[in-house]
Amino acid sequence: MDQLYTIGIEEEYQIIDPDTRELTSYIQEFLEYGKVVLRDQVRPEFMQSQIEVGSQVCRNIKEVRQEVIRLRRMVNEIAQSHGRRIVAAGTHPFSRWLEQEITARDRYYGLAKDMGDVARRLLIFGMHVHIGIEDPELRIDIMNQVRYFLPHILALSTSSPFWQGRDTHLKSYRSVIFEDLPRTGIPGYFSSYADYNRYLQTLVKTRCIEDATKIWWDVRPHSKFPTLEFRICDCCTKVDETIAIAALFQALVAKLVQLRRVNQTWRLYRPELIAENKWRAIRDGIDGKLIDFGVEQEVPLRFLMNELLELVDDVVDELGTRQEVEYIRTILDEGASADRQLRVYRKTGDLKAVVDMLVEETIEGCY
Repeated sequence: MDQLYTIGIEEEYQIIDPDTRELTSYIQEFLEYGKVVLRDQVRPEFMQSQIEVGSQVCRNIKEVRQEVIRLRRMVNEIAQSHGRRIVAAGTHPFSRWLEQEITARDRYYGLAKDMGDVARRLLIFGMHVHIGIEDPELRIDIMNQVRYFLPHILALSTSSPFWQGRDTHLKSYRSVIFEDLPRTGIPGYFSSYADYNRYLQTLVKTRCIEDATKIWWDVRPHSKFPTLEFRICDCCTKVDETIAIAALFQALVAKLVQLRRVNQTWRLYRPELIAENKWRAIRDGIDGKLIDFGVEQEVPLRFLMNELLELVDDVVDELGTRQEVEYIRTILDEGASADRQLRVYRKTGDLKAVVDMLVEETIEGCY
């Protein structure tokens, strides 16, 4: 493969009090200790009960797995040494946003001032996957095409069925909360990198935003790095889920580039149509049906995912990711994190038992 599709992953973790199972404000102490061993790979988030980690730039999926395991293990050990735990999931099952403290940084105070309770409600946790694409024109072209598949992959990552002690009857309530912000959701079509830059400069000139970091679409060209950043996913609970989804994003990008180089392209659909599929993924996860707009019919998500796996089948061996991408079938068989959380809750009636499950699964395979 003549292009190296580098991978980077950012994950946002919950900081948990193991006695109450509640979120706990601990970020300042965490940064003090974490910076010593993790340096610039650990960062604060909007709430003091959140911590973000970012991998190094990885050349292949094996390096990514090593990085995610290392980061989860080290962050968990720092948390444990101070009587805390970490959880990887899109929302906390019962902690309340009104009770959280904002991290003491000008950026976060500014966000709260500008957006009020829309920002204050952001007690949510996501995963971002960066795939390296050096050519900015190619970056925009692939962004246009890959939008169609975003709901499919969101369904695999769903891990936020609960909100403030309630079963929301949605698999990704995090997605609902996040879309209250401006400049979120499925991006529109851009004809070129220059077209995207004109859009960006219009927003900056008219003081809508200070810079490109305030564009929070489900996929975007990164403002600093030569990557396409996938932002649609809930934070995945198991390491294997994180790695499988990252491998699938990489394989999908590689496949779409392969098609483009033989003058083929995935059909482009209106973002409003893709958003219909995103809503279905939010609501039903892997148990739902999405719309196949080519034939204009509802089709079970599991069937569509098998089609997607067939689509990328001829690139995964060259990428060295067949085993990781095949784990998608395990998610389809055993359920995503949201499904497992709901099973525990229906069996026990206890949201603290759900937190216990999440604590255990978050570090599964890290030791």
